[in-house]
Amino acid sequence: MAVLLVMTACVGTSIISSCSSDEDNQLAELNKISFNVSGTTDGHEYVDLGLPSGTLWAMCNVGANSPEQYGDYFAWGETSSKSEYNWTTCFDTEDNGATFNKYNNIDITTGLQPKDEAAPKLLPEDDAATANWGSNWQMPSYAQIVELCDNNNTTTIWTTHNGVNGRLIKSKKNENCIFLPAPGYRYYTGLYIAGNIAYYWSRSLDVSNSVNAYYLSFGSGTVGCGCDVRCYGRSVRPVRSQE
Repeated sequence: MAVLLVMTACVGTSIISSCSSDEDNQLAELNKISFNVSGTTDGHEYVDLGLPSGTLWAMCNVGANSPEQYGDYFAWGETSSKSEYNWTTCFDTEDNGATFNKYNNIDITTGLQPKDEAAPKLLPEDDAATANWGSNWQMPSYAQIVELCDNNNTTTIWTTHNGVNGRLIKSKKNENCIFLPAPGYRYYTGLYIAGNIAYYWSRSLDVSNSVNAYYLSFGSGTVGCGCDVRCYGRSVRPVRSQE
């Protein structure tokens, strides 16, 4: 069965790429691959997937000690996990998300977004990767997520690693690979669809509406990017900072 990589949640997005039709053979080959660590920075391992941008992806999520561990969950722009995830606990909003402060690309006097202005950039002090791992690390950008899932660069297969469901992403340039578990997401005090779906925050806001930020999402049948409200608790897989 072919695995289709699609963009989800945001209106106007498009397909990233698709996998080979011979999924069984791919899975057999991928499961033979051992994880090759390319290096370590600030005590955290990374992998060189030979991506065009040179982006180096971490082996583990923030808060995890191995590739298959879920790690911590963060609202977008927050640097610590917490017991409850909703607008009332979100650091950058007031009035249950009706008013945005630091990261706002909407004119709050008119409620209209300036058409020619991009959303503000996530600052290092509000980046969960940077705040927890140091200045050499950051959350991936939207472009880096798209690059990771591009069929020209990688092959991605839904599989199980050490008893945990997720996706093995193998480079087509050098055969190095990373494993991303499917940690689900947190909302209010609950954990939802863990083991079935993954949501990994990017550092990129939705330029059309700063209520939302972009994320990497996948399940057993799809891989792609989406955007959704910033108050949800989602996972973070850091990349080595290039800035």
